[in-house]
Amino acid sequence: MIKTDFTYLGHNFFTEIPKCPECGQVFISEELVKGRINDVEMQMEDK
Repeated sequence: MIKTDFTYLGHNFFTEIPKCPECGQVFISEELVKGRINDVEMQMEDK
């Protein structure tokens, strides 16, 4: 797991997501996209 920063419409948030120890690629799950990321997008677009 690695703390990963996301930026959307000039606002930042972070969450911990899985990271491959060999290649360093991160995995963003569908659950994260449809949950937290979607919530942040909706909050930012409503402002």
